[in-house]
Amino acid sequence: MGDGIRCKLHHCKLKGNVMSIKQDLVAIFQAGLKAVDPEVAIKRHVRKEGSLLILGSHSVDLKEIERVYVIGAGKGTAPMAVALEDILGERISDGAVTVKYGHGLPLRRIRLFEAGHPVPDEAGVRATEELLRIARKAGDKDLIIAAFSGGGSALTPAPVAPVGLEEKQEVTRLLLACGATIGEINAIRKHLSRIKGGGLARAAYPARIFSLILSDVVGDLLDVIASGPTAPDPTTFEDCLRIIDKYGIRPDVPEKVLKVLEEGVAGVRPETPKKGDPVFNNVVNLIVGNNFMALDAAQQEATKRGYRTLIMTSRMEGEAREVAKVISAIAKECAATGRPVSPPACFLFGGETTVTIKGDGLGGRNQELALACAVELDGWNNIWVLSAGTDGTDGPTDVAGAFADGQTVSKARNAGIDALDYLRRNDSFNFFKATGDHLHIGPTRTNVMDMVCVIVAASGS
Repeated sequence: MGDGIRCKLHHCKLKGNVMSIKQDLVAIFQAGLKAVDPEVAIKRHVRKEGSLLILGSHSVDLKEIERVYVIGAGKGTAPMAVALEDILGERISDGAVTVKYGHGLPLRRIRLFEAGHPVPDEAGVRATEELLRIARKAGDKDLIIAAFSGGGSALTPAPVAPVGLEEKQEVTRLLLACGATIGEINAIRKHLSRIKGGGLARAAYPARIFSLILSDVVGDLLDVIASGPTAPDPTTFEDCLRIIDKYGIRPDVPEKVLKVLEEGVAGVRPETPKKGDPVFNNVVNLIVGNNFMALDAAQQEATKRGYRTLIMTSRMEGEAREVAKVISAIAKECAATGRPVSPPACFLFGGETTVTIKGDGLGGRNQELALACAVELDGWNNIWVLSAGTDGTDGPTDVAGAFADGQTVSKARNAGIDALDYLRRNDSFNFFKATGDHLHIGPTRTNVMDMVCVIVAASGS
């Protein structure tokens, strides 16, 4: 994981050398990635002792289990499957997992499918039917181990009739473009799906299910991660229509989607299974990795490198450019007054922002946040920012994120590039392509949202 990071990593305690600071930022970020490596996370929580399979604080006697199935979906699911194959070996009777294109790994007993993300495609439809087929054939003496990580929602399209893939794709694009939160997007996804929102638990009942989950959502909400295939769904059809109206997109939502949601409100269609439904009696959901684990490891690395380090939050949310103002304000306060800690300092933020697309540019939430930070920090010395996605990609681009500092805007200005114009057009990718400040790391095969690392060097260094 993270093999795309080629920077030589060395300690840089105080000096405001640009290359050294960037190397520190990369090392701090990479330490966070290593802490949430999916294969390591699975083996941290799952082990086999004789006939006992230990999963967190639970145990299953495999002598009492006829068949073991492994299914799952998400950007980090391939290494999770590798770990489960190492642990269970020939005890796995059948299995299938779905990952984003380019995120696969060789597997021995579990079949691997690749599909589209963030917009679902036909490959995802075919793969999801296979996951459901395995779930349905499991009996009350069988065990299903489900592995889910961020990206699982887009990778498991199983639309309810009359909605088809084209309508699912269109509503996903609309929600992504209007700035809807992941929770809001997934509420609608769940009510248009046969697998999400507890649908997998319903299909597999009465088989036992252990879901091993790598969280990519704020607060580790089980019903939101991968749209909660094995979790009770607290959202309703009414909620879905309220979300559509909140963003004013009802005129653009496909007619078949509105038909399903309106029929649900009218009671013509059954709701997703809620808390207390018997389909969850044999289900255990276990978080094996999350954003805070990454931040904690990043903090340790930053401290080793001589920085006074604070984890500010693992619950960063909101419009990327607005969040950037808060992050920049904290960095400026540290540089100007030595509060909340004196330089050399490192501030760590985790979570997932949103971008309301109003321009015609290319980018992602991390690049937009970094560009907004560059604008806010223009002229400030000794402040550096790295905003990047832990999955190694940012929006529809092949970069993880970008670096920014107090000289980024002036450097661009000298090259005839107007940072504010690029920000207005949501064209952060092309801005940082021009300035050479992208972070390229390739697919990390993990996903615990984003990390923003801020370094404030000592004055005069």
